[in-house]
Amino acid sequence: MAYTSPSHRRAALLASAIAALGLLTGCGTDHGTSSGPRQVPGDAAPATGGTATGAAPAESTAPSGTTTTGRSAPPPASVPATSGSRAGTGTGTGDVADGAARSSRCHTSELRATVGRNDPGAGQENFPVVLTNTSGRTCTVRGYPGGAFVDASGRQLGPDPKRSAGSSSTVTLKPGRSAWAGLTFSNPGVSGARTATPTALVVTPPDERDHLTVKWTAGQVPVGGNASSVFLTVLSPGTGP
Repeated sequence: MAYTSPSHRRAALLASAIAALGLLTGCGTDHGTSSGPRQVPGDAAPATGGTATGAAPAESTAPSGTTTTGRSAPPPASVPATSGSRAGTGTGTGDVADGAARSSRCHTSELRATVGRNDPGAGQENFPVVLTNTSGRTCTVRGYPGGAFVDASGRQLGPDPKRSAGSSSTVTLKPGRSAWAGLTFSNPGVSGARTATPTALVVTPPDERDHLTVKWTAGQVPVGGNASSVFLTVLSPGTGP
């Protein structure tokens, strides 16, 4: 047995006593002041890196389609819708207006063409070319009609009529109402122009491609040579001057 000095023995006894006392204190009793971990009612808060402040958790980044149980961030305040361009306003106004004008225009299929009685004067022959609205709606015409004299085979006789100077205006035609344009030329017997006797006058309403055919019964018309030009005026309300 190894030799132990009295001082070492006393130190060893003192250390043993302290260890025993610590063991008794750590174990405790049902009536002591020490106890094991206790369960506290309530939800457990997630651990954070700093001091808890009670702030709502950050917005969830869970993938779409998953359900999260954390508190959702409050929805953003509603933003009033800004008023966009309404139909018929802003930059679309011109388009709508143009579209309305196109839809209100009289189409060839809605019109009937006739040639009125000649009103000669000062060596001129003057015929009203009349367009009548035969549709069930109100429509408009504006400007010059097209015209050409043709023979029985539909071949044009002479050049296209020229346009007389004049200011055009929109003529509104209710069902059954008419507009007219003047067809004028110098009397061939006076002017000495080369002539032909057409079978029909072909009339094309303004801004249309299809034409109307009117039987021509007024005899010869100038088709070439001196003073052979035929003129048309702009459309005006009514059936003649």
